[in-house]
Amino acid sequence: MSGTTNDAGAGKSGAVESQGFATRAVHAGFDPDPQTGAVNVPIFATSTYAQDGVGNMRGGYEYSRTGNPTRTVLEANLAALESGSYGRAYSSGMAATDCALRAMLRPGDHLVIPNDAYGGTFRLIDKVFSQWGITYTPVAVNDVESVRAAIQPNTKLVWIETPTNPLLNIGDIEALAGVAHKADARLVVDNTFASPYLQQPLSLGADVVLHSTTKYIGGHSDVVGGALITDDDELHADFGFLQNGAGGVPGPFDAFLTLRGAKTLALRMEKHSDNAEAIVDFLKGHNAISHVLYPGLPEHPGHAAAAKQMKRFGGMISVRVAGGRQAALDFCARTELFTLAESLGGIESLIEHPGAMTHASTVGSPLEVPDDLVRLSVGIEDVADLLADIEQALG
Repeated sequence: MSGTTNDAGAGKSGAVESQGFATRAVHAGFDPDPQTGAVNVPIFATSTYAQDGVGNMRGGYEYSRTGNPTRTVLEANLAALESGSYGRAYSSGMAATDCALRAMLRPGDHLVIPNDAYGGTFRLIDKVFSQWGITYTPVAVNDVESVRAAIQPNTKLVWIETPTNPLLNIGDIEALAGVAHKADARLVVDNTFASPYLQQPLSLGADVVLHSTTKYIGGHSDVVGGALITDDDELHADFGFLQNGAGGVPGPFDAFLTLRGAKTLALRMEKHSDNAEAIVDFLKGHNAISHVLYPGLPEHPGHAAAAKQMKRFGGMISVRVAGGRQAALDFCARTELFTLAESLGGIESLIEHPGAMTHASTVGSPLEVPDDLVRLSVGIEDVADLLADIEQALG
């Protein structure tokens, strides 16, 4: 089939590299089908593939855990979105996280993680990988010298989110890549909050980019998935071995939905950012809010780094509510358009209390988040309606 290859996302082409982001989002990975003219990749709902003689596979496909043409197109598209050479797709962001950690760490190794990392990432490292002889140090990603000081002789990974989830701290990717590489460690950037449209970590020196494609890339709260993108041939092969060997792969329907969402990422991220900026302007002057955490604010400690490496500042806002935990819970309970739910990055606006929801696993740890914190995932609705909803919810 035109545009598909079983070497997922393999090889940057000059034509793709020279195209704009929105063009790549729509076209990368697939050309119209030469037989039917279909402009979208078919959903290959098959578990196995006929072989033309033992070991003579058509297009390299033998079994859909190992490779599926719909998934191959998604992987090539995701690689193009991050201006990377190779992409691997997974059944969830956590499946991608697990694969990356297992591919790059061995018993006795150490990694540096954000001191406000996503709760699921922390839980996996703290409760699972620690049982296999992996140690970690939480550190503020916005403090380059603290990251440098946290590196040990056995450090193999510096793992960052930027912006972080949920405190929206900013790591200077280029500076942190220099710190990691000087120590012969790799830099992994979880780019979920920014999306490939707003930020391109590989071009700034990162070795691996991770996404929960459930969020902005899928964009419609109707599919769960994850991805790893890299320029490193060896890592690509290692990721592929575990992708097949452990089997944490998306089905063809999930791959199709994720690809469909990716096509409109550029348009959606502009609207997410527009709406978020208007809401930040409203919240920063509201007496019910003690702090607004948003990297687009000039007073945000990571503003300069964010402005250097991000196209815009995104659709995620966190606030600390002046009345404390109960006031934060009340705020979450009173919104009408902002749905009380976990996850983020969809077209609809969501609100959550991280301490009791997405980051409950960090309670009692150095990564515990403030109990007056509320996180907003700003959708693409009419901004006047979103502002009115927040206003009534804050009273």
